[in-house]
Order: sequence, then structure tokens, then C-alpha cells
Amino acid sequence: MASDIDREGVAKAYGRWAPVYDLVFGKVFDQGRQSTIAEADRIGGRVLDVGVGTGLSLSDYAATTKICGVDISEPMLRKAQQRVRSLRLKNVETLAVMDAKNLAFADSSFDAVVAQYVITAVPDPEGTLDDFIRVLKPGGELILVNHIGAESGPRRAFELAFAPLARRLGWRPEFPWDRLVNWAAKHGGVVLTERRPMPPMGHFSLIRYRKT
Repeated sequence: MASDIDREGVAKAYGRWAPVYDLVFGKVFDQGRQSTIAEADRIGGRVLDVGVGTGLSLSDYAATTKICGVDISEPMLRKAQQRVRSLRLKNVETLAVMDAKNLAFADSSFDAVVAQYVITAVPDPEGTLDDFIRVLKPGGELILVNHIGAESGPRRAFELAFAPLARRLGWRPEFPWDRLVNWAAKHGGVVLTERRPMPPMGHFSLIRYRKT
């Protein structure tokens, strides 16, 4: 499937968001973030947080959960690094600029991979998901929270109309559930274990896959 978002554009968009990201998105996305962290802490061990951004979530993980955080935006990561230093977060092993589709980690490196509001903001969602599963240990969990596009009705019409502007801001709002269904079927090495609606108004979903 041809990309409608490019890597450089995403990096620039989130570089622009970096100074105000926490203020604009902190409360809106808080329940989704907390829910993914709770699932990751339940698993424990070593967790990869993809799209860690300004590190808003880092202090909410249990101190016993080891975190590696990556993001495509260097300005975002600078804020995350400041947060780690100021809060003395000893469980954060590394923060690195990295493309989500080409993770510089060995196969089967993590007990869980967390991706909060990431899949709709990458050029190749399916290829990115493949790499998330690659770095998971067998039996490990991929924990996503993301906007899932409406299948029909007024919200569907709004998402399609809003799509061109959203792409300039760094994400696609009309991402359908079928793309995840088709990806999982094609991949063949994952099992869907949960899809849970998230606020605001159920427009977002917490989605968990287990690597078989």
C-alpha cells in the first residue's frame, strides 16, 4: 500500500509539536497512556516504548519495569532526556532517535512493546507492526492505543474531510480497523487478545496482541 505520510514530514511535524505537546495532548490522551502502562507493568521485564515523545509516560511506569524509549523526533527526545534526569528515572535504560519501522534492536529483545498513538503517524503501519513483533520475545505482548477510524456515518465523513490537514500535522485520522485485521492475518504470528474502547467517546482503542 502506497504511503500517504513520509518519514521526514512526520519528524518535522513532531519537532514543531515538541514545545507544546504536553500542554495540548497531556490530558486528552492520559487515560490511554495510563492503560497501556498498566498492561506493560503487568508483564514487567524489559519494555520498548515506541514514540516515547517528550517522555510524558516514563515516570508512570513501575520502577521495576526496564524501559527503552525511541522516537523519530530529536526535539521531543531532548525533552524526554531532561525529564529522565530531573526525575532520576533509574529504570530508563536508553532513549534514542529511531525509525519505528527499522528498530535497531535484536530479535526477541523485549517482553512488551508499547506504542501510544503511533500507528496512524507512520508511513508504513503494517511494516512498522512487523518490526514491533520482530523485537518481541515469543509470548510477549504488543500494546497499542490508537485512534481507529469510523466505518460509516458522520464521524467517518468528518475524518475523511479532515484527513488532508491531519497529514500535514503528522497523522492520518481515518485509519480503519480492517487494516489491523488484515495485517494480523497476513503476519500469522500474532493473536489479538483485547480491543478496549478509550476516551474521548470511544474514538480510541487499546489493542493487545500476543506473539505466538
